[in-house]
Amino acid sequence: MKITVVGTGYVGLVSGTCFAETGNDVLCVDIDTAKVKAMQNGEIPIYEPGLEVLFHRNIDKNRLKFTTSLEEGAAHGEIIFLALPTPPDEDGSADLKYILQVANDLSKIITDYKVIVDKSTVPVGTAEKVHAALATNLSEDLFDVVSNPEFLREGVAVQDFMKPDRVVIGTSSERAEKTMRRLYDPFVRQGNPIIFMDERSAEMTKYAANSFLATKITFMNEIANLCELTKANVDMVRKGIGTDSRIGKRFLFPGVGYGGSCFPKDVQALHKTSNDHGYEFKILDSVMEVNSSQKLIIAKRIIDKFGPDLSGKTIALWGLAFKPSTDDIREAPALYTIDLLLEAGAKIQAYDPEAMENVAEKYGDKINFAEDQYQALDNADALAILTEWNVFRTPDFNFIKSKLNQPIVFDGRNLFNPNDMKELGFEYSSIGRPV
Repeated sequence: MKITVVGTGYVGLVSGTCFAETGNDVLCVDIDTAKVKAMQNGEIPIYEPGLEVLFHRNIDKNRLKFTTSLEEGAAHGEIIFLALPTPPDEDGSADLKYILQVANDLSKIITDYKVIVDKSTVPVGTAEKVHAALATNLSEDLFDVVSNPEFLREGVAVQDFMKPDRVVIGTSSERAEKTMRRLYDPFVRQGNPIIFMDERSAEMTKYAANSFLATKITFMNEIANLCELTKANVDMVRKGIGTDSRIGKRFLFPGVGYGGSCFPKDVQALHKTSNDHGYEFKILDSVMEVNSSQKLIIAKRIIDKFGPDLSGKTIALWGLAFKPSTDDIREAPALYTIDLLLEAGAKIQAYDPEAMENVAEKYGDKINFAEDQYQALDNADALAILTEWNVFRTPDFNFIKSKLNQPIVFDGRNLFNPNDMKELGFEYSSIGRPV
């Protein structure tokens, strides 16, 4: 099938590359000339495990191409995916200006029937707005608008796309349904469902899924905080409830809060939608409030330990990305920690396997970056762990002790056993676990 993907951000590039991997002819469109030229030259703009191999293979096979021309994209694809940014406005609502602008532009250049697919995460009712924008200049028999939300987890996005738990498609058109089923059938050969529904329900499904997962994470963080007050062990509690099939084991690990490009934005957007409809979504109020506090928990513990004035103190940070296996720092808890520590006067030495370049763009020379995790410990007064990269899980503890001025570790991801750390001579602070 001939497919056009408008937008080569995280969702657009992963989607386009994976569609090409199943034999489709994919043309990706982006207005960033330098980025398009780089991709045409085989340079991949994001870090995502497994993506680079597919990216180069499909470019070599001429199944994956890039252009800055929307006209070329409109002519190419029988299906046109809109994978465009929907950044949050100040009131938390999703900004649809990029999607609606492209829809309006497409309305002037489409000449034969197309399926226009909202792949971006968009509020309920967006498909109708896209339909109206297209209908300003197009006959309605020349297009259908479909909602097809993505459920990609950064770090395993290729796996999620190639073998999805489910595919959700919102459409009221039989013609569009047949086209979308033909596109996705190769991805669900093991029997996972393609779920068809109306457009509004598909749009709500995306927000409901992410908000529920954010709620699950936040609930476990609240349990962890209560465990510390009651001398219970959150690891035991997590195992005790995770074996209940009604609850499940995933998203029960406490830590320094959720971040990234999806959960914070989607929770805010669903909250705004509820307010717009006069509904008080109390659970989401609490989720956002708790998560904001949880992001600062490690920084506050460091300040509690050393005092409000951290001048002359050096803090080593392991982990900057919002989660492992990505270079994405959007809403990363590490950034909130850095801001509070800098405000208190601390010197920061940080290491992350992939995200340092992105953090450097934000902070410049305000923080120092190390070549490896151990260099970050040079003359540091404490170590704080903020992302659970595998490389941090089994370090040389004796070497850590020899490098730190004091053997103090603040673990925001519960990587180590508290009893083991005590026996090794560390002052160890984790989330929801007694020492």
